[in-house]
Amino acid sequence: MTTDLFGTEEIRADPLAPVQPGAPLAESMRPRSLDEFIGQAQLVGLGKILTSLLAGELTQSLILWGPPGTGKTTLARLIAASTKLRFVPFSAVLSGVKEIRATMTRAREERARNGDRTLLFVDEIHRFNKAQQDAFLPFVERGDILLIGATTENPSFEVNSALLSRVRTLILEPLSVQDLVILLRRALEDKERGLGSCFEVQDEILMLIAHASDGDARRALTALETAAALLPEGAELLHEHVAEALQRKVLHYDKSGEEHFNLASALHKSVRNSDENATLYWLTRMMEAGEDGNYIARRLIRMATEDVGLADPFALRVALDGAEAFHRLGYPEGKLALVQAALFLARAPKSNAIYVAHAKAEADVRESAAEPVPLHLCNATTELMKQAGYGKGYRYAHDEPGKKSDMVCMPDSLRGRRYFKPSKPTE
Repeated sequence: MTTDLFGTEEIRADPLAPVQPGAPLAESMRPRSLDEFIGQAQLVGLGKILTSLLAGELTQSLILWGPPGTGKTTLARLIAASTKLRFVPFSAVLSGVKEIRATMTRAREERARNGDRTLLFVDEIHRFNKAQQDAFLPFVERGDILLIGATTENPSFEVNSALLSRVRTLILEPLSVQDLVILLRRALEDKERGLGSCFEVQDEILMLIAHASDGDARRALTALETAAALLPEGAELLHEHVAEALQRKVLHYDKSGEEHFNLASALHKSVRNSDENATLYWLTRMMEAGEDGNYIARRLIRMATEDVGLADPFALRVALDGAEAFHRLGYPEGKLALVQAALFLARAPKSNAIYVAHAKAEADVRESAAEPVPLHLCNATTELMKQAGYGKGYRYAHDEPGKKSDMVCMPDSLRGRRYFKPSKPTE
């Protein structure tokens, strides 16, 4: 049920009303309780903010900010059901200032008449302009309404500062592949609201759908429903059905299995071998198969230190910048940032001197006795420490010819040990 904004009679909306028969799978599988909710572990759990809100402790208006399909609307409905407030859903796409004011007036009248407060849920609140957002302000300030706005855009830029200062912003993250697989399996097995296991599906297939969904539960469920429509009853869902549902080629890729590590290894060794074409091919294979771009970015940072190192210290900066750009943009816009970083590393001069030196130092640290720090390297911060010989014999390098003394800085048992040997970088 919805609110009639244009007539005189208002119908109280039920936030957890059952969906109509034939509704899309993503709508019919919408969680009806916190137990059914998947993801957002940073917000849901013992002592977490959303758990308190879902226990009926909503006292402040909220902005739920996150990518599509991460549970913003579901959480708003669950909070509304738990608070027992008068729930009014509102679409920023379909409504203007006139409708906002009519709804706000009704909210104020309800509170004056019987003390009932209104929980107003505004989907896609970033689509409202400044004047429309300003219309909420006096009613939020007086407490006539508790506002929950959902947005996929950064509220810092899309929500008026005056309104933003009066709400609490909660950030929702994309669902993990594991979360999506659980969700898809649940939809397959649910006989009342889901597909009721009308066909066979291997976990590998669900992983493919999950990888292709970019953390979006709605997209994952829609892809599953579309693929299911291609099958006769009792058949098995295969790669080709998923590819047809997604309208693109689906590459075989098990993120937690051998193929995952094989492709990562191929990328790393292609970079190490300065083969820019192979680097681009394996990187593209990984991205097209749905590999997490942040994982790729971490591997590139490792390559910059392990295989380029001091042959071109700027390589690490390029890898870090590529990782930061991808973190900000995500797929698909962030792909080129990873490509740029990978090709820079492939074309850069190579040296593994840092890697080799660190491995030798690690071996000595693990296998030799942990000797005390030589006293001449210790700071004498008290008179007693000076009397004990702390700092005695220390030579200040800046006062030495060439800014370096022949002072021994290694423990006695490792005196003369050499770890780092500069290698001649490739051209």
